[in-house]
Formats: sequence, structure tokens, C-alpha cells
Amino acid sequence: MTPCVLCWYQRIFMFPLVIVLGMACYSDDRRGAIYGLPLALGGVLLAGYHTLLIAGFVPKAWIPCGSGVSCAEQKLEILNGLQIPWLSLIAFIAISLLLILYLRKSSK
Repeated sequence: MTPCVLCWYQRIFMFPLVIVLGMACYSDDRRGAIYGLPLALGGVLLAGYHTLLIAGFVPKAWIPCGSGVSCAEQKLEILNGLQIPWLSLIAFIAISLLLILYLRKSSK
């Protein structure tokens, strides 16, 4: 299934997190969390917008997708009705909260 434009943008925020946080865990470097947090928060904003778009809270005129797959009509559902943007939002929120907790704990 071809992803929509907003799904591509969410992937642009998610994929570098794997590299940045993986390298930070391997080298036990706190800076990885500092570099990863803006990516995770940007992903929260983008996935939140996409989730609101699918739920119908964002006007159709604000849809950034041009030709191709529609950002407002998601047909792929997992776990009895959870759509991919919802799962992406949950993942970004979880990563953001864990990074914030880690940064607060390691600053002391």
C-alpha cells in the first residue's frame, strides 16, 4: 500500500530516531536524548495533525495531499480499528515522554 504524504513526513521524523537513539544507547551518551527529543516532538505534532484530519476535525481544505493517496482516507486498520496515524501518534508520544523522563532523571 502506498503511503500518503503525511505518512512519509512521519517516517522522516521516526527513522532518524532509530539511528540517533540507537547510537546514544550504545555509547551511553545523554546527548542522544537531547537530539532525539525535537524529532519525537515534531512527530507528535505531525501525527496529531494527521489523526485530527482522519477524525474529521480538520477542514478538507487544509489537506496537504495533492494527487495520489488521500491523507484523509486511511483504509489500513490494525487491532480492530486503529489506523496507522493513531499508532504513529501513540509511538511518538511514548518516545517523547520517555525521553523527557530520561533527561529529567539524568540531569540530577
